[in-house]
Amino acid sequence: MIKLLEIPAVHLEQRIKKELEENPVLEEGGEEADFNESEEAKDEQTADQLEEFSLEDYMQDDEIPSYRLNAQNYSMDDKREEIPFSLGSTFREQLKSQLGLRKLSDEQEVLAEYILGNIDDDGYLRRELEAIADDLAFSTGLEASYESLHEVLMIIQEFDPAGVGARSLQECLLLQIKRKDLEQADIALAHSILKNHFEEFTNKHYDKIIQRLGITEEELKHALEEILRLNPKPGGAMGDSQNKSFHHIVPDFILEENEGRLQPA
Repeated sequence: MIKLLEIPAVHLEQRIKKELEENPVLEEGGEEADFNESEEAKDEQTADQLEEFSLEDYMQDDEIPSYRLNAQNYSMDDKREEIPFSLGSTFREQLKSQLGLRKLSDEQEVLAEYILGNIDDDGYLRRELEAIADDLAFSTGLEASYESLHEVLMIIQEFDPAGVGARSLQECLLLQIKRKDLEQADIALAHSILKNHFEEFTNKHYDKIIQRLGITEEELKHALEEILRLNPKPGGAMGDSQNKSFHHIVPDFILEENEGRLQPA
């Protein structure tokens, strides 16, 4: 809900209209919609949510909401100043800028830049490290071992956005969940599911997960909610573009000063 409220009004309206058009079950309600539900209805809704979850829907290219692709690393008390116009920079430029903050040897810098060049727009490294080692030997004459490439990749995987440099969806989600507070029960359970029961998770074998972990359906629901907050395509969090461009921010509302008092425009 908080993430939805942070979306600019124009984008939120477009998102709601799109959902209403595509989902025949939804209908536009009045201002005094009844949000009270019985406990029985909530239990049924929980079961339905577990059954309806689809990894394909989660990963679908053109349906990932923009709010899921944005890193939310601020607390409600943080002061955030928005600049009406901002000059965009590409995804890889931002990764390279983080590389400059690390103390690396000359060889590690070459390896890191080569790995960054193989990271795709989604933020994944989809080439095997052995293949990258062969490319380096052929193009630059540098003989790099798997271990040295892996060591540099581990450094890159510490960059923002969380999940960048992952070689699979499982690794991408694990990189993100590890940055959260694993002392919290829901997050620890989500980590365990992603690490040890990823196949059952992707195939929606929730009964097996419940049985093997000895948890309740409600506990599984909360863990899945934590997983669904993760970003399956971390490259989208930085808004890569081929050309730098100005982005105009549309205000939700405008206030004007009138005789010392603020009034809506």
